[in-house]
Amino acid sequence: MRTIALTLFAATIALVVVTPALASGNKPASAPPTCQNTGRFERWAEDFKKEAIAKGISPQVMNAAAGDFELDPAVIKRDRNQGVFSQSFLQFSDRMISASRFKNGQAQLEKHRLLFAKVERDFGVPAEVLTAFWGLESDFGAVTGKFRLIRSLATLAYDCRRSEFFREELVNALRIVQRGDQTVEDMNGNWAGEFGALQITAGDAFRNAVDYDGDGRRDLIHSVPDTVATAANFLKSLGWQRGQPWLQEVRLTADLPWEQADIEIQHPVSQWKAWGVRAAGGRLPADTMQASLLLPMGRLGPAFLAYPNFKAFMGWNSAFVYSTTAGYFAARLAGAPLVGRGNGEVVVLTPPQIMDLQRALLARGYEVGEVDGKVGAMTRKAVKQAQLKVGLPADSYPTLALIDRLRVQNTGNR
Repeated sequence: MRTIALTLFAATIALVVVTPALASGNKPASAPPTCQNTGRFERWAEDFKKEAIAKGISPQVMNAAAGDFELDPAVIKRDRNQGVFSQSFLQFSDRMISASRFKNGQAQLEKHRLLFAKVERDFGVPAEVLTAFWGLESDFGAVTGKFRLIRSLATLAYDCRRSEFFREELVNALRIVQRGDQTVEDMNGNWAGEFGALQITAGDAFRNAVDYDGDGRRDLIHSVPDTVATAANFLKSLGWQRGQPWLQEVRLTADLPWEQADIEIQHPVSQWKAWGVRAAGGRLPADTMQASLLLPMGRLGPAFLAYPNFKAFMGWNSAFVYSTTAGYFAARLAGAPLVGRGNGEVVVLTPPQIMDLQRALLARGYEVGEVDGKVGAMTRKAVKQAQLKVGLPADSYPTLALIDRLRVQNTGNR
């Protein structure tokens, strides 16, 4: 779910690489554009149509979609030239949760109060969480994309970069048409194949869409009840637990064991308290509740305890800063105050600086994946390992100090 190419969001991890085609948990990881298309698109399309019919798509549906089986060079160009720029969590969340969007979110909560209450009874997901995703994905349905969905998916399925994933997405889009949920004409979206107010992938829509207004269609383009219930059903499928918290801002002490700050590491709330973690507002939940400490800008920036329900946010979109922003937006709508600015100045590295860091890490034998200027999971893990090695606070956040330490060590080992 999500892209909104140059419209609303797209982030990757920690410093935020904004790239259009970020998926919910089911989307493919981006790959470097090194492959070359060799066969003719028209021949590929004929072969695909036979495959789709073999998978149960009717000839009638294929005929209805035939006009959209065209190669769209603009889609390939966007996919091969996804923009990259650095933003901190505060920059990203401040932009995405603007005053007007927050106010609109509050208005939507009131306008659809009865609908949200019914959805929470049926699926267990609070109104504030659903509203946060609705607002971030499409500005409450105002920005959903103007690309012909099947044309975009056919182009990406033909393209060599991620053909396997998008081939199945194209089949799922045709299944949605065949099921009667949407028409080919209605299926407009972003260039990466997501549509509707949820900016949902065809696969996620086919598996999770709900007919909540009882009209016989699962309409994620025109129906607010279907949209809201589908969001709840999708989060429930990702493990959402009724009545449980998701994300809470906290205050930290200066001598915390920083290596414990990791989305993959959980401790009972009682342990975090013992290490000096305190709620920024209100109270922490029961001492037995499991939680991870999130430091989206390192030990000097804002800090959150993430509870088991936060995994559903990560399942919706695995980009760390996006999911943290969504959880924070939902918390704000539920009454949490504005997030604090942290405990010191945080320097956000530029992509070239991150590439320097990645090269330095590689030279020391750490695995970072691609040297691409993006702080993904592998780079964060390598940063943490290197920080432990050179004696810096191991908060997994890349810094100029770490680059300097690694350069010194590399010079000393020559």
